[in-house]
Amino acid sequence: MNILCIGGGPAGLYFALLMKQQNPAHRITVVERNRPFDTFGWGVVLSDQTLANLQAADAPTAVLIGDAFNHWDDIEVFFKGRSVRSTGHGFCGIGRKRLLNILQDRCLALGVDLQFETDVADDQQLAAQYDADLVIASDGLNSRIRTRYASTFQPDIDLRECRFVWLGTQKKFDAFTFAFEETEHGWFQAHAYQFDTDTSTFIVETPEAVWKAHGLDAMEQPEAIAFCEKLFAKYLDGNTLISNATHLRGSANWIRFPRVICNTWVHRESIGGKQVPIVLMGDAAHTAHFSIGSGTKLALEDAIDLANEFATGLPLDEVLQHYEARRSVEVLKIQNAARNSTEWFENVARYTAMPVEQFTYSLLTRSQRISHENLRLRDAAWLEGYEAWLAGGKAAVPPMLTPFTLKSVTLKNRIVVSPMATYNAVDGVPQDFHLVHLGARALGGAALVMVEMTSPTPEGRITPACTGLWNDAQQAAFARIVHFVHDSSTAKIGLQLGHSGPKGSTRVGWEGTDEPLETGNWPLLAASPMAYGAQNQTPAAMTRADMDRMTAAFVASAQRAVACGFDWLELHCAHGYLLASFISPATNQRTDEYGGSLHNRCRYPLEVFTALRAVWPDEKPFSVRISAHDWLPDGNTADDAIAIARLFKAAGADLIDVSSGQTTRASRPVYGRMYQTPFADRIRNELGIATMAVGAITEADHANSIIAAGRADLCAIARPHLADPAWTLHAAAQLGPVAAAHTDWPAPYWSGRDQLLREASKLKQAAALASQAPAATKPEAIE
Repeated sequence: MNILCIGGGPAGLYFALLMKQQNPAHRITVVERNRPFDTFGWGVVLSDQTLANLQAADAPTAVLIGDAFNHWDDIEVFFKGRSVRSTGHGFCGIGRKRLLNILQDRCLALGVDLQFETDVADDQQLAAQYDADLVIASDGLNSRIRTRYASTFQPDIDLRECRFVWLGTQKKFDAFTFAFEETEHGWFQAHAYQFDTDTSTFIVETPEAVWKAHGLDAMEQPEAIAFCEKLFAKYLDGNTLISNATHLRGSANWIRFPRVICNTWVHRESIGGKQVPIVLMGDAAHTAHFSIGSGTKLALEDAIDLANEFATGLPLDEVLQHYEARRSVEVLKIQNAARNSTEWFENVARYTAMPVEQFTYSLLTRSQRISHENLRLRDAAWLEGYEAWLAGGKAAVPPMLTPFTLKSVTLKNRIVVSPMATYNAVDGVPQDFHLVHLGARALGGAALVMVEMTSPTPEGRITPACTGLWNDAQQAAFARIVHFVHDSSTAKIGLQLGHSGPKGSTRVGWEGTDEPLETGNWPLLAASPMAYGAQNQTPAAMTRADMDRMTAAFVASAQRAVACGFDWLELHCAHGYLLASFISPATNQRTDEYGGSLHNRCRYPLEVFTALRAVWPDEKPFSVRISAHDWLPDGNTADDAIAIARLFKAAGADLIDVSSGQTTRASRPVYGRMYQTPFADRIRNELGIATMAVGAITEADHANSIIAAGRADLCAIARPHLADPAWTLHAAAQLGPVAAAHTDWPAPYWSGRDQLLREASKLKQAAALASQAPAATKPEAIE
């Protein structure tokens, strides 16, 4: 093949040498606009895992790169005059210039043609000149080729909120260092790491508003560098900060990180009488924020993947199809982690009320790829010390098993059985099924068991088989369940009150979720006459009289809940149900005082909440479930969720149960593990109110990470509890004897507990042996 690589960065050079090594008959040319020793930026970082990938792809190059690396295991965080150091993270730094020179030398040794100082104005003309069968567009972040064929590649470029500048220093940092400094206008952070024998990269970053407030946008480079030197003087030990972009004028070296996503990576163009694929690679195809150190990693692994595909001998079209399909998924994983990491650094102020211990844990796990148990693999001693600190200085306890007190109620741990519709009520009356279902989960170790959404009126049920609390028979049935939970377990039990609104009068789940009844439909109410979906009936817009009657019904149900002895009350204002239909602009089209602004849209839900707050005992917790994001173009966003939560907090809510979506059938959430937790994190740490995280929390490791990082105070877990009523007990046993000792096992279950502990002991021994092997258990991002 005749292969043309436009752009001589890591992606183009590495792909060229791998393909030349694979088949010396390939004619491969790399065209680069800069000179061989020109480069911008300082050091780049790769994980131990990425080095292993390089070793497998091309051992001679990996040896040269490995010999030039500065390797370290520690991360040190400086915050508010204190520091925390953790080890076992395993990554390496190398100068970008040195890395490129190694790749250039290897290319030349293998016979790749390198053309420097060649600015490509027309890729098609150049492809014709070299009779290219394949063009690799590795021309970087500002790719001209991506721009030229934008209609095919469909790039999405998101400029992030912080300004940052790449600098260097002669200070030799012996750990990957994060330093945080507060100014009168806000927070700055430095990311620093040594990448050769005498030089370190020193990245300074701050939100754009803070950057402008200090006048950095109007400063020339020397003045801005002097500002940074003064701000971070305590970490530099008298060393200066250095720029290698002195050709840039003014503040041009301070940039906003552009996150690049392309819908398609392959474009085909007729050149010289044949169809030539033009393939994006590296930063031209995608970017991942420097805070997880993966830009160079992604570029190198793009090259490895495509070269490996060619080695299969499949036809060219299949090779490119497989490359794009596989790499786009792998890149998306990294970019999702990078998004979480980026947002953490954009919002450092959100976490500055934390002590340095929790601030560090939050930083280390910011991407949600590094979990609690992954930290244990890296630095067990540090994590055990942190667990003990989090437990109040006592013995180390898994965070999800620490107690939590809200008002007069103390929960024995942080695990909640999420309210789940079970469709087994008769005329709204809970049956023996509910006694067994809820009772089993109360015996299963969870601290709080929530009853499914229960309606204050017959018409407020989702289906004819949903629970209600508007008459004495329903109250008596619920009281029986509450008494069982209190008499037979140490769990608490809560009731979630809600009205289905536009999502009512539908079939039970296994007959079609949210599908209307075939017969016997009842009239629906909502904020506006908007159907949940095309096949659902259109509700009537609530009148003032409707609102008064509904509020009275909610109050009557809450009074019955008090009489039942429930420990906790929650008002459901999410998922497109009645109260949520007022809150979302996608479903509220009213022109009266209950429509328009967010404050107006929340007016009626707040009226209901306030009325319930007046009759619910003040010493018992009262929470509100909200949809923190509608996942709709015209819906509420995470910013709106802050305002909504703030209004409920001011009205007296004790905790916000943070869910999202289901506002209409058009809602399109971006799913992933713990995908709703960042919303709970933001509400908790910006507003200072307790939160409950929900959504794709399926493992003890997830819950431990969420609680330890202060992202939420409780974890509501649904599907795992459907599969295993004793999920909490089993999870605790698998965490080991210390965890099991902090779990309240019902007396009849003790023989099972002992058996589980024996099994857990064997598992831990096996894990200890596995951790001694060079297994790739650490995520590849450097956090």
